[in-house]
Amino acid sequence: MDEIERLIIKTIEDNKKEILKFAKDIYTHAELGYKEFRTSKAFQDRMKKLGLRVQDDLAISGAKAFLNEDKKENLSLALLGELDALRIPTHKYANKETESAHCCGHHAQLTGIVGAAIALSVPEVAKKLDGQVEFFALPAEEYGEVEFKNTLIEQGKIKYGGGKCELIRVGAFDDIDLSIAHHIDEKGNRIGSGSCNGFVSKVIRIKGKAAHAAAAPDQGVNALSAVSLGLQALGLNRETFRDEDNVRVHPILTKGGNLVNVVPDEAVIETLVRGRTLEAFSDAALKTDRSFKAGALALGADYRIETMPGYLPEIPQEAPKEMVDAFDELTGHNFEVVSKSSHTNGSTDVGDVQHLLPVITFKTGGMVGGLHQDNFDIVDEETAYILTAKMFAISAYRLLKDGAVIGKSIRDGYKPRFKNKEEYVAYMDSFNKVEEGSYK
Repeated sequence: MDEIERLIIKTIEDNKKEILKFAKDIYTHAELGYKEFRTSKAFQDRMKKLGLRVQDDLAISGAKAFLNEDKKENLSLALLGELDALRIPTHKYANKETESAHCCGHHAQLTGIVGAAIALSVPEVAKKLDGQVEFFALPAEEYGEVEFKNTLIEQGKIKYGGGKCELIRVGAFDDIDLSIAHHIDEKGNRIGSGSCNGFVSKVIRIKGKAAHAAAAPDQGVNALSAVSLGLQALGLNRETFRDEDNVRVHPILTKGGNLVNVVPDEAVIETLVRGRTLEAFSDAALKTDRSFKAGALALGADYRIETMPGYLPEIPQEAPKEMVDAFDELTGHNFEVVSKSSHTNGSTDVGDVQHLLPVITFKTGGMVGGLHQDNFDIVDEETAYILTAKMFAISAYRLLKDGAVIGKSIRDGYKPRFKNKEEYVAYMDSFNKVEEGSYK
């Protein structure tokens, strides 16, 4: 490592107490997507303390801070950190007010961004960066609370449920040439990325007819029973999903009636329909619709199926040798390179960004339990937080030093799937669909 890299590491080490304090604060005050106002403010306050200009109110709760704005025309690099958590009220650090917990490690990303900002904003370091750095806090990566997000859409506050999708739409990525992202990983320290599933989102409403559940059930139309049949039909469809398509459909029932002695007149299902390719999740989405229409038909109920764009599949992206070498040095050779042929059945809106510009991903360990589970916890703060900060900062330096030659080579060699955000938005909007019917 050169003199500047040693200064970066020393700065992070010297500020370790402050970085870990930020991590604990965010970890114990989790918030859900498009509601991360406290988390965003904590990030913004830290950036302002460093003397950086902050732009806020991006996709409701997002924000970013700028370093070396006078060099943005040469190259603009974004370090991505996510704000939101998951509704897991049984986690030991669950926020009692929001019932949410950081069981996916987004707080570690944000902590890494803060640590990197502290180091990169040191004048001796900043002047060696031949490009702009944007420290980007992004909302709503976890695609949950679909009905709430639909309310925001109806109010005109957002158009998409995913934070990065919305940020692309409003132009917040227009001034970015390439990005670096991070995630906590059960498998430990890893760099590079393979592919992952894309998906569409659905809200399925079955409308029946209320009646006295004991005295006159024959006068009602049981919406919950119709949904139960739909779930059974969907289950029987699963054997038609090809293994190689990695299809996942996982509905939840958000409403099943109002009172136990009244025939349920409305039942509501939220689900994501995932697949490795557009064709795969489109086919699964059609079968999902048919299943709940069949349930409505059997009971003589009405239905309304609203389909919305979710996330696009992640595109495999290798890390440059300079970043791999940095990770090797920082981890003491304790890491692995992710194969471009690898695939995960989960989804991330990082894939949406990758359809427009390169996003290089690295992952750190330091956790126990399982992602999205209440036994998730951070047991190695040095790996989860401090290593993350160092890797963000060293990577930014190596991509931007010496005229940003490495960063420019990545930007110039990348072939995006969409020419611009307008093309992306048009594609996403093609998934919007509402279908209604009555079998009374």
